[in-house]
Amino acid sequence: MLLVRRGLIAALSRGAPGSALCGLGAAPPLKQRAEERAGNRLLVQTARNYAPRAKKKQEFVSQLADLPPTMLKKDYANVQLMETVDDVVRRLLSLEMANQKEKVKIKTQQMVDKVKRNPNDSGSPESQIAVLTVKIRNFQEHIQMHPKDKSNKRIMLMAIDRRNKLLKYLRLTRYDAFENVCKQLGIEYVIPSQYHRRPTRRWIAKKALCIKVFNEVQKLKIAKRREERVAAEARAGTIPTEKPLANSEAVQ
Repeated sequence: MLLVRRGLIAALSRGAPGSALCGLGAAPPLKQRAEERAGNRLLVQTARNYAPRAKKKQEFVSQLADLPPTMLKKDYANVQLMETVDDVVRRLLSLEMANQKEKVKIKTQQMVDKVKRNPNDSGSPESQIAVLTVKIRNFQEHIQMHPKDKSNKRIMLMAIDRRNKLLKYLRLTRYDAFENVCKQLGIEYVIPSQYHRRPTRRWIAKKALCIKVFNEVQKLKIAKRREERVAAEARAGTIPTEKPLANSEAVQ
């Protein structure tokens, strides 16, 4: 009896769950509950969410880097009075003080001069490819700095499709000009792969049925044309037709 009493007192002092159910003891202290919760957390370790590693941006060489800053703008390049102006005015009208649009104009003119057919050429496939190439590379430089600009990326992809179409046409019509354009503009043309679909049993059966139906329809058309030709020759009198026998002749 003494041992049972001692065990009951020890359980009540620790705040056992049975004592709380029976109403014989108080809840465990806050410190003890905090330690129990900390021990339970150690059993199940949560996954650590590390910060994503920042992607290192690739170094992109601008197509406008080779333009000298002392070059005049396109509108003032052929003006004779520019030789008599002072250095301050010449600097203001040079590419050093020009914006991106003026530099792109100069670059476009340089690229067109490399591939154009004659001095007055501005609409040939070669000239259009040169203009689109400058436009595409300008968009690539912009998207490299602003990768979330989806609108300009869509315009760039449309320009790439247009250039591929012109390159394909030029390759089929004038292969020597196609090679010269790719060499002068630094374009690496990749021949698109042909469409290929893996044949399935259903597709093979459907294809065989379509071929069979096509052959039967062709046979019917040939027979119908033969009948029409025979009827036309009969109407023209080239082939004599047998007259139907009378009833008396048929009886004899």
